[in-house]
Amino acid sequence: MRFSIALLLLNCWLLQPLRSQNTIGLPEILNYSKLSYRAGTQNWDICQDKSGLLYFANNEGLLSFDGTYWKNHPLPNKTIVRSIAIGTDGRLYVGAQDEIGYFSPSPTGILTYHSVKDMIPPQHRSFTDVWDIVCFEGKVFFRSNDRIFMLADNHITVYPSNTWLFLGVGPQGPIAQDVIKGVMLFRQGSWQSLIPRENMPPGFLITAVVALHPDTLLLTTLKHGIFRMSHGKLEKMQTPALSQIADYHIYGATLIDKNSIALATTTRGCVIIDPQGQTIQQFSRQEGLQNNNVLAIYADKHKNLWLGLDNGIDFIAYNSAIKNIFPDKSNESAGYSAIIHQAHLYLATTNGLYSVPLEERQDLSFVKGNFQQVTNGRGQAWNLSTVNGQLLMGHHEGAYVINGDQAKPLDNSGGFWTFQPLNSVSPSDLMVAGTYQGIRFFTYKNGKFVHDGAQATFESSRFVAVDHQDVWVSHPYKGVYRVKYNDGKPTVQSYAEKFRHGLSSNGNYIFRIRNRIVVTTENGIYEYDAATDSFLPSAYFRQIFGDLIIRYLREDMQGNVWFVYDKSLGVADFSGAKPRIIYIPELNRKLVSGFEQVYPVDEHNIFVGAEKGYFHINYAKYKQHHPVLQVHLREVKALGKTDTLLFGGYFRDVSQDQTQQQTPSINYNSNSLHFTFSAPLYEQQTNIEYSYYLKGYDKKWSEWSEKTEKEYAYLPPGTYNFQLRARNNLGNESVVYSYCFYVLPPWYRSWWAYTLYGCLVLMGAYLVYRWQKRKFQRQRTQYETEQRRLRYLHELEVAQYEEEQKRQQYLHQLELEKNEKEIIRLKNEKLEAEIAFQNKEMASTTMHLVKKGELLTKMKDELQKVTRSTDDEKSLDVFRRMIKTLGNEDKMDKDWEHFTIHFDKVHNDFFIALKAKHPNLTANELKLCAYLRMNLSTKEIAQLMNISGRGVEISRYRLRKKLQIPTETNLFTYFLDFHSNTKDSPVAPAPDSRV
Repeated sequence: MRFSIALLLLNCWLLQPLRSQNTIGLPEILNYSKLSYRAGTQNWDICQDKSGLLYFANNEGLLSFDGTYWKNHPLPNKTIVRSIAIGTDGRLYVGAQDEIGYFSPSPTGILTYHSVKDMIPPQHRSFTDVWDIVCFEGKVFFRSNDRIFMLADNHITVYPSNTWLFLGVGPQGPIAQDVIKGVMLFRQGSWQSLIPRENMPPGFLITAVVALHPDTLLLTTLKHGIFRMSHGKLEKMQTPALSQIADYHIYGATLIDKNSIALATTTRGCVIIDPQGQTIQQFSRQEGLQNNNVLAIYADKHKNLWLGLDNGIDFIAYNSAIKNIFPDKSNESAGYSAIIHQAHLYLATTNGLYSVPLEERQDLSFVKGNFQQVTNGRGQAWNLSTVNGQLLMGHHEGAYVINGDQAKPLDNSGGFWTFQPLNSVSPSDLMVAGTYQGIRFFTYKNGKFVHDGAQATFESSRFVAVDHQDVWVSHPYKGVYRVKYNDGKPTVQSYAEKFRHGLSSNGNYIFRIRNRIVVTTENGIYEYDAATDSFLPSAYFRQIFGDLIIRYLREDMQGNVWFVYDKSLGVADFSGAKPRIIYIPELNRKLVSGFEQVYPVDEHNIFVGAEKGYFHINYAKYKQHHPVLQVHLREVKALGKTDTLLFGGYFRDVSQDQTQQQTPSINYNSNSLHFTFSAPLYEQQTNIEYSYYLKGYDKKWSEWSEKTEKEYAYLPPGTYNFQLRARNNLGNESVVYSYCFYVLPPWYRSWWAYTLYGCLVLMGAYLVYRWQKRKFQRQRTQYETEQRRLRYLHELEVAQYEEEQKRQQYLHQLELEKNEKEIIRLKNEKLEAEIAFQNKEMASTTMHLVKKGELLTKMKDELQKVTRSTDDEKSLDVFRRMIKTLGNEDKMDKDWEHFTIHFDKVHNDFFIALKAKHPNLTANELKLCAYLRMNLSTKEIAQLMNISGRGVEISRYRLRKKLQIPTETNLFTYFLDFHSNTKDSPVAPAPDSRV
């Protein structure tokens, strides 16, 4: 059939009928060119496995796509792959030029092709392209132009024909079209006629079979339109839309849901119809397809469409809750404001104002119609507002009132930003207009707005909020202003100075949210406090938004607050027990920066201005659309000079549960690994974040990020478990994916290496033992010889030692004697020095006593002379007492006592020894002995003893006689010798050492 179609492609460029109206909202279309997937241009067939991965029959092989990574799996003969299908056994079957087979994973998880051509009987092994594959009840059917091959139980049965035009499958089994026999059904092991050829129009060529009900099939044909087949009867569906579509050449079809069927055409792209044959939507090059020649069409498990094109692959996010609206055909104008007025949708853009009539629909994006530009509405349109039931447009050139498709000037004095009623009661007698110069007031009279000249000129007033007849204006960089209107005269109060008390000097945007006047700034969100007439940080909004820097707020009818944060759109949803933040990442960086606008109609219709046109969000559907997230590990590579693929992404056949069965072992020299992963949720790729955790290496899960790859360098030996999870912007998480592997130790740490080490150690120990034994024997012989020599030497050394010891003892004795003498000499010198020093001190003391005695003697002599010459008895009595005092010997006794103690210390207990030898000596005699020992003169002794010189001589004579000292012996010499002799002889201590 497709071969016949290929011959008709040259006739596809005929004159085309006028294009019917499309829906105003179109889903996002993603284009994948051959540069993206790096394979051939044409894509002939599409299928999806249980895990959500997609496969495409391409000119250069089998393509697979997981939402992030494309892979091409060429056939061994490099032929074109025309058809693919996943069997009930989980295998991916392939039909190509003169080739049939299947892809199944290798032990390392890499898809590998297995040909089944050898199962075909030899006479049928040469055939043309295999255009169709269907699977039914464990059997696989392959269709070429002249044969149908049935693979069952590892056996192939061939059903030849002149020309097989089509092969599909219905609820009751495979359906084929034979050029002669007509439509046939495979039943009970044979092909049975279902609709004879004569019951079909001439040139009837089936291109697809869609099961609407178990007993009703929808048959699409190449050029004859669409038919219903029920109970063996054909009935053509007749509608104006289908008549037009028949001219587009229907190449294929797929069922999206019970109310939607997608048709692939060769000249007009993709058309969506309902079961009654009415057109719902259509997608062509004008709507964003790469080209209009659709060769294959497929509805994935999330009801989104994939188109295999004559050049490229396109994805249509048909089931997405977000649609694009392009009011102008060029799709280039940016959207600034939207509003619904009198059953019309008006859109203000950079190119002007557009409108389209609306019909009653829950989701307005499915309304059909063509946008028309409003007359006199060309140019930059900023704002659309309704006041007192009238639609007003703020324009770069002035203010306009919109009536139907006409824009009538209201004020051409300059650019206008916005319009709001001053009073909450409708109709409001005053209207506030924000202009390029400030605030202008309009009076409502007789159903018209009239400017009476009242205005406040201060700054451009794009951000305006009205609260209790107070007009609040903010300028992003100059502050906040309040305009009061009293008696026709507006007054302006600036809050710029109060910014020092909290508000930022940049990024000020004022709004009325939840009956509060709030200002969003770089420092957070502030509320107006009437009591202090200032703006204070809002505790209420801080609980909701935290530290986010918000620059746009809009409240919807359900109380949700839409906001813009850092070029991202989000909503604070209040539908639950507590508010939660939901981001819309599909719109990131697609809004008009600085001029963001959200127009919430209801929960099914949210209009958002964009850099190109508008976005329509079915918010209720967006929150309820919770497709199951599945995350998959796509590749594991060992990094090095040349990367090695260790795991190709499959544990089992493509449509079987991908559960790891065995733990692979990885060589130590391949321990730097690169993991790639993805979540095949194609319409939400921008919403998905990933987190990973390598058990056995990481300490915790990684932070969430959009990265789809991870590297680990130089993993040590051990068992690891790479765990992976994904989540979307609504917080839904996937089941954790696990991949276990074992890094082998290096060869020098393997069991056989340790065995070798043990053998080497044992062998080394044995060799060491043998070597030590021989060494010991040699050493023993050497030892015995050496011992004999040493004994001789020892005896010789002992003799020498004894002789040397004697000599050393002699020398030592001499040395001791010498040292002893030296010590004695040194001691004597020291003693002599000490005696000399003590003698000096004692001599000094003695001389002092002598001087003292002389002085006392003189004083007594003088007093005696005075006494003799004085007759006064009273004076005489005084002088006598003085003479007696001077002659007092008690003090002299004390001085003598100190003297004897000191003298004994110097002269080695001289007095003790003298008294011991001569105990009968008196105290004066002992004194005389001491003075004689000190070699004092007679005069000095007389003064010390307070006697005359004659008395000294008499005392000396008596002492010599008592001591029995001969007259020829000098007394000094005697006492000196006596002292020397008593130094070395023990002397018994006297009973009392005092003299």
